[in-house]
Amino acid sequence: MKVLAICGLPGSGKTTAIGAINDLGYVITMGDVVRNEAKLRNLEYSGKNLGIIAKELRKIGGSDIIAIKCVELIRSEIRNVVFVDGVRSLSEVNIFRKFWKFPLIAIVVNEEVRFERLFKRNRNDDPKNLFELKKRDKREIDFGLENLIKNADYVIVNDSNKEILKKNTRETVLKILQTY
Repeated sequence: MKVLAICGLPGSGKTTAIGAINDLGYVITMGDVVRNEAKLRNLEYSGKNLGIIAKELRKIGGSDIIAIKCVELIRSEIRNVVFVDGVRSLSEVNIFRKFWKFPLIAIVVNEEVRFERLFKRNRNDDPKNLFELKKRDKREIDFGLENLIKNADYVIVNDSNKEILKKNTRETVLKILQTY
């Protein structure tokens, strides 16, 4: 089984990148583990609630608990290629690398563009202003995301449009899969 990951700060284009390759394999979103926990607790999917749950899960189960839960999901998957969306720390990567090669692709873009995208997307957990984005970024960085991005095996700069991001992502992933 080939397992790859895509990471990036909120609004960097991870969902668009995954959309360009989801026909090549199965996608597991780490955030779904947190959203499922919110659902079990009958909580709204707000940024505040999801942040609290993510911190609680990590406090109780360790910094890599969400990755451990994802490993269980991946191991039950029958497809040959799995993409993991939403890895946030090197400790999570290390969990995955106990089982697979696990190349990591970072999607990067500047803060202003990310905020504009998130504001237009308007999901319940998206920031409504730049202060909220900075607060959310800090939470993600505190989980280890900034260090993870710096240590990614591949970096895709998303400073253009969706079509170019999709093209660059697909080319990168196909190259990785050929040499995996």
